[in-house]
Amino acid sequence: MLLLPVNCVLNEVNLSLEIEALEEIIRNTTIPDWITLLLFVCFALVAAAKMINASRFNEFIQLVISNKYFLVHGKNPQIFNPFNSLLLLVQIVSVSMFLFLLLVYFREDVSLHNHIVFIQIMGFYTLFISLKFYIDKIIATLFSIEKHMETYLYQKLSFRNLIALLLLIFNIILLYAVDPSSYLLMIMVAVIVVYNVISLTYSYKVQEKLVRGHLFYFILYLCALEISPYFIMYKILVFQ
Repeated sequence: MLLLPVNCVLNEVNLSLEIEALEEIIRNTTIPDWITLLLFVCFALVAAAKMINASRFNEFIQLVISNKYFLVHGKNPQIFNPFNSLLLLVQIVSVSMFLFLLLVYFREDVSLHNHIVFIQIMGFYTLFISLKFYIDKIIATLFSIEKHMETYLYQKLSFRNLIALLLLIFNIILLYAVDPSSYLLMIMVAVIVVYNVISLTYSYKVQEKLVRGHLFYFILYLCALEISPYFIMYKILVFQ
C-alpha cells in the first residue's frame, strides 16, 4: 500500500521534469518576430518582382536548367533595373540570414535573438558586394572591357539572385521545420559553392575569346577578386 503514494509522487516528479524540459525546448526554438517579418518582406519583394514581369520571372527561375533568360534579356543588360533590384534586396537579406544561422549554430555566444549581429552581417555583406561591384567596374574601365564586364556582372547578379531564392526556402526550413545540424548546413554550403562554380564557368565560357587573350590577367582576377574576398569574409565572420 505504501508503494502507491510513492509511485504517484514519482510520476508527478517525472511529469514536472518533462514539462520543464518541453518548456525549455519551446523557449530555445522560439523564432523572434523580426526574423518572421524579414522573411515576409522577402516574399513580398519576390511577389513584386513577379508582378513586374511574370514571364521574365518564370524564365529566371529556370536558369538552373536553361540559359533562355540570358538569351532573351541579356542582349542589352541593365544591371539595376527594377526586377534585378528587388531580387538583389532579397539576396542581401537571404544570404545574411543564412550566414547568421551559421553563426548561431557554430558559436555559443550568438543566438537567434541577437538582432544586432544580424544587422552587422547584413551591413557587411552589402558593403562587400558593393565594393566588389565598383572594383569590377574600375577594372573594366582600365582595360576598356566595359561591355564584356557589364554582361558578366549581369549574369553573376542573376545567378546570385537565384541562389538567394534557394537560400530563402532553406532558411525557412531551418527555422520552422527541422533542427539544423552541421551535416545539413555543410551540404547547403557545398551546394552554394558548386552552383557558384557552375555559374562562373558559364560566364567565363561566354567570354571565352576575351579570357584566352588575357589568360594571365584572368587568373589574377580570379584569385584576387573571386576567391580571396570570400576567404576574407569567412575569416571576419568566424573571428569577429
